Amino acid sequence: MRGRRGLAKGRSVVATVGVWVVLGLMLVYVLGPLVFMATASLMPASEVTRIPYRWIPNTFYWQNFWQAIRGNDGRFYFVRNMVNSLFVATAITLTTVVLSTVTGYGLAKFTFRGRKAIMLLIVATMMIPFQVIMIPLYIITTNMGMQNSYAGLIVPFLVNAFGVFLMRQHLLTFPDEILDAARIDGASEVQILWRVVFPSSWPAIATLAVLTFRTQWDNLMWPLLIAQSREMQTIPLYITLFAEEKFTDEGAMMATAVLASLPMVVLFLGLSRYFVGGARLFSAQKG
Repeated sequence: MRGRRGLAKGRSVVATVGVWVVLGLMLVYVLGPLVFMATASLMPASEVTRIPYRWIPNTFYWQNFWQAIRGNDGRFYFVRNMVNSLFVATAITLTTVVLSTVTGYGLAKFTFRGRKAIMLLIVATMMIPFQVIMIPLYIITTNMGMQNSYAGLIVPFLVNAFGVFLMRQHLLTFPDEILDAARIDGASEVQILWRVVFPSSWPAIATLAVLTFRTQWDNLMWPLLIAQSREMQTIPLYITLFAEEKFTDEGAMMATAVLASLPMVVLFLGLSRYFVGGARLFSAQKG
């Protein structure tokens, strides 16, 4: 018996060590590019391209960040483009969260004819690649006079099918007894949404907010079509143009990437506890 227990304990230790080794390798795989970006942003171009690569800079070359902000032409478009991206991504995130929650609430908690058909149509749109509707959407946007404007960057993405699907799946599990108790107390549907549903749905809302913000923050194709002037461009376009210009060096490019990543990092860290809970909730619902 003791031999069997010792063998089982040994296997358990080996399994635990194996799990930690795999997790460690995954951590290195994920953090390696981020550490490279952060250290390279503090090096001159000659050190960034040196082989073997030195992970600790000899000296901190802070001029890279100044070069990233002022731009190669010295016109400081970085600040304006960063503000544009923040405004556009935040506006789309807020509208997506609100409209998706309202729509998901209606599809989850109200019974009416055609409810399942509407949900199937919404889910079906998730299978259509954006490239298929990009040109028709561009024609509609330009015909409405929204080219090179915030409206053109925001209006086509006010809500998305995934957001409706996520919030509907979450609200299907929301207890009907709580909603009935609120109605008995005289609360309207708007009050129920604002005072009951929204405060109780933070994990799903945070998940949707982080995913939506990231998608719009990284959006390159649509601003490339709509934003014609440098003043209206977003940060992905700034990075693309910065990398294509003649006098750009690798250290300044990494500094630009670091600065452009900061809002996304701050958002994720601020909502991480809700985001992790929402991701687990969504996985359970999908299963």
